[in-house]
Order: sequence, then structure tokens, then C-alpha cells
Amino acid sequence: MHRTKILLIVSLGLMLFGWSVWASYPERPITLICPWAAGGGTDRISRMIAHLLSQELGVPVGVVNRTGGSGVVGHMAGARAKPDGYTITMVTLEIATMHWLGLTDLTYADFEPVAQLNADYAAISVSVGAPWKTYHALHEYIRQHPGKLVASGTGVGGIWDIARAGWLQAAGFDINAVRWVPSKGAAPALQELVAGGVDLVTCSLAETIPLIEAGQVRPLAFMGEERHPDYPCVPTLKELGIDWTSGTWRGIAAPKGTPPEVIKVLEEALAKIAQSEEFQNFMKQNGFGIQFRPADEFKSFMERQDRVLGELLKALGLAK
Repeated sequence: MHRTKILLIVSLGLMLFGWSVWASYPERPITLICPWAAGGGTDRISRMIAHLLSQELGVPVGVVNRTGGSGVVGHMAGARAKPDGYTITMVTLEIATMHWLGLTDLTYADFEPVAQLNADYAAISVSVGAPWKTYHALHEYIRQHPGKLVASGTGVGGIWDIARAGWLQAAGFDINAVRWVPSKGAAPALQELVAGGVDLVTCSLAETIPLIEAGQVRPLAFMGEERHPDYPCVPTLKELGIDWTSGTWRGIAAPKGTPPEVIKVLEEALAKIAQSEEFQNFMKQNGFGIQFRPADEFKSFMERQDRVLGELLKALGLAK
């Protein structure tokens, strides 16, 4: 009994000590690692989050761009940082694909998820001069002419190639029923679409908006959970009977082993930021979608993404 009391007192003491250590977090500047280059979408969202997080937490939050290795360098730097809450990372979808591609052994399990903040879903888009005015017409053409059409949007095995493969598979087609031509990104792929070099593009609807508004591109279907608020006339694949969603996403994570008290502080701050007028206006004005998931939900989401995207990369013959 005496020994039990001693152990209980020691345990309570350690708990109180841990609480007191992190009760005043944060006490000094925080670094937010962005694994992608300055000026891009991930960088722009990172800088807005850093600005709002510094206001919410009362300490400076600075963005550091650690680029290279198709996202490996920045994610690796974030995962290997000291797990004390003073280095966090803007993790992106690539954390669920890079290890399957043989680029690194790093996975989502090397992080403590804090919150997802963004999701930009893909659309199936064609030029306005294309003969298909609806998704049903395109679907029927693919059924009758498998392998004839060509799509683009990113490199082989990139997120928009995965969007294409997943859509075709979910629709009951072979994943090569629409062939893939790699590009250096959505912008050049869309120019090829307008010029007639490819038949369709499966990049994010956000990236397509300027050409939609210019009357050059027509979206036939959206790969989100719900219709895009700015394009309510474009049906989702799910509405069309095809159980598939796909898009890029971004969220905040900390190194594995970061104390739960720290994660909680960051999670609550990000929840407030996601609801703030400044953040919502910024995202809308820049064409970024808002998708907030708290820590537990974000962890489950990343687990699913890792499994689903891994299966698709295997089907594409790209998984190592």
C-alpha cells in the first residue's frame, strides 16, 4: 500500500510537472515550414496562416521554405524537428504519395496531425469546342472508344494523374481508357486543352476558373464531396453515380512526439482562424477551398489518403 501511494504521488507529480511545462506555451517564436517554393499556393496559404497564428498566439510565426525532392526536403525537415511545438509544417497531399513513389521512407505517421485547412478538388474539364456538353456524353464516348482520348494536368503519378485514374476506375473503366500525357503543371495542360493538344484536363476547378470565365473551358463534373459553391450547375461524380472524390489538400502537423497539450493549443487556434473573416476572404479571393478537420479527423483522413493513393499508384505501376 505504501509503495502504491508513492507511485501515485510520483505519477501525479510528473503529470503536474508536464502540465506546468506546457501551460505557458508558446513563449517564443514558432517556425512554419513550407515544403514548396515561395509564391505558390502552399506558400501563400502558409504565410496567411502564419500571420493569423501569430495574432492568435501572441508570438511571431515565421515561414521558412524548405524546397526540393518533390516535397521530400521540407516534409523531412518538419518531421525531424524537435517535438516541442516550435517547429510545425504545412503538410500537403504528397506526404501520402512520396513514399509509395520511392522518394523517401517518410509517411504521415511521422507527424502529429494538428488540423486540415484546405482542399481543392479536381474537375473534368474540356474545351468549349469539344463535342461533349455533358459528363454523360463524355462517359459514353469513352465507353465506345477506350484509349482514344488524351488527358493531362501534371506529371505521371502526380495528383491530377491520380484524379484521372481514380475516376476511370470508379466509373468501371480501365485506368488507361483515357491516356495520360504528362505536363509541367495545370497551367500548361490547360493551354494545351484550349489549343486542342489534349482532350480533357483533370486539374483543380480553382485552377480552371480563369479559362472558364473567359469562355474557353467547360467543366463537366466536379470531384468534390459537394458541388462547388461558385459553380452549382456542375454536378459531382457522386451525383452521377461514381463514388470518387479527389483533390489536393493542405494542413498543419507537428513532429511525432509533440506533447498533446501543445497540439491542443495549436488546434484550437487554427479552428478559430478557419472561422475568421480574414481567412475566409483570403481563401475565396484566391480561389482556395476551405476544408477544416480537427486533429483526430485529420489523422483518419491522412490514413485513408495513404491507403487509397497507394492502391492507385500500384495500379498505375508507379509504386516502388
